[in-house]
Amino acid sequence: MISRRSLLGGAAAGTMALGLAACSNGGGGEPGEPVDGAGKSLTLWIMQGTNSKSDEYIAALKDAFTTQTGAELTVEVQPWDGAHDKFVTAMTGGTGPDVAEVGTTWTPEFADAGGLDLLTDDIEAAGLGDDLVDGLVEAATLDGDIYGMPWYAGVRSILGNRELLDAAGVNEQPQNWDDLFEMIQALKGQDANTIPFPVAGASLFAMMPFPWGAGGDIATESGGNWTAAINQAPAVEGIKWYTDLALVHGASTPAASTWKETDSLKQFEQGNVGMFITGSWVPATIKQNQPDLYEQLVAFTIPGKDSAIAPSFLGGSHLCRFADTEEPELSFELIKLMSTGEFAERWATETNYFPGQKSALEAVTAAGDELTTVFASQMNEGGTSVPVTPLWGQVEGRKTLPNMLNNILAGGQDAQTAADAAAEEMNAIFGG
Repeated sequence: MISRRSLLGGAAAGTMALGLAACSNGGGGEPGEPVDGAGKSLTLWIMQGTNSKSDEYIAALKDAFTTQTGAELTVEVQPWDGAHDKFVTAMTGGTGPDVAEVGTTWTPEFADAGGLDLLTDDIEAAGLGDDLVDGLVEAATLDGDIYGMPWYAGVRSILGNRELLDAAGVNEQPQNWDDLFEMIQALKGQDANTIPFPVAGASLFAMMPFPWGAGGDIATESGGNWTAAINQAPAVEGIKWYTDLALVHGASTPAASTWKETDSLKQFEQGNVGMFITGSWVPATIKQNQPDLYEQLVAFTIPGKDSAIAPSFLGGSHLCRFADTEEPELSFELIKLMSTGEFAERWATETNYFPGQKSALEAVTAAGDELTTVFASQMNEGGTSVPVTPLWGQVEGRKTLPNMLNNILAGGQDAQTAADAAAEEMNAIFGG
């Protein structure tokens, strides 16, 4: 049986019990056996907006799935806005799809509620266990079992303007924080009108490589219980180092205290920013918007305090099998088709994200450029997750960590005070 627990921090009310009680649907057939889906049909939910060519992808996927299994596939594209509550409602009423794209931070919550079927045995039987991106597996794992197949992900690194960096005499991969600081100071000295390194106050995941890179963490788990660690010395050191770039060293601009990553990108495209933290999907956007600027792009991994690669948030989506599906074997065939090989590489190419299968990631990286290689290195060596707990949704919903960052950059609090307040709020959530 899949254990059925209460879904915490779900819909707008904040707490919702699902009361699901279906047995696990189990795995597929023997490895290599074709699944006969003649006369059967599946429903798939994927999210809107990630792939601008989704119509073409869906048409090809449906044809391939029918050719491979004989089954029909219905694909429903869902908007991200309101999707969390729609999933909760579907799991509660047994009205969900067979397979769905689920954001990595939602997977543990939905699995804990009993809405998702475990995939551990299916993945091992298919021989895929060693070929999946570790950070995405970690995000899908609850109590030792995997509830989501890694599909795609993005990671943040540093993107810079080669022309500005060359003029300042600094265009080499920083090996630690000291090197990064020297690059920032050189950009600042080269042109007083350039924002060397914006500290975007509305971008939590641009900040997180610094507490992580100092050896800190958001929270730690022991015996199934989570405790906030964001206010412990290593994490606070990283938070202070990052925010001091703006508050003490003039690396940023006061306006950036409310910036989203899109604001940093806009200023970068206008030539006002030397380098900034952004996602692996952004170079393709710049290439489309400003081809000339794209030719000037250079990327660096975000360094840790004493290393060239700090942990960086690995966000994306899993493919999950709903617990209520009546076709578990057929559903896993669809998951395999989408998350491995040709269709994994195609989705990655069309979305400018990375695939969740290591071999597919290698193929995409080999076909890419130097920028792709840098982001892939950050993902492979530093890709990490937020705390893998069903309670994380409540921390996310309360905006605990974004509020902490804002309280430092715009609210005048010191790093330790702001982190202590965030830890207190997190511990209240973790303690029920």
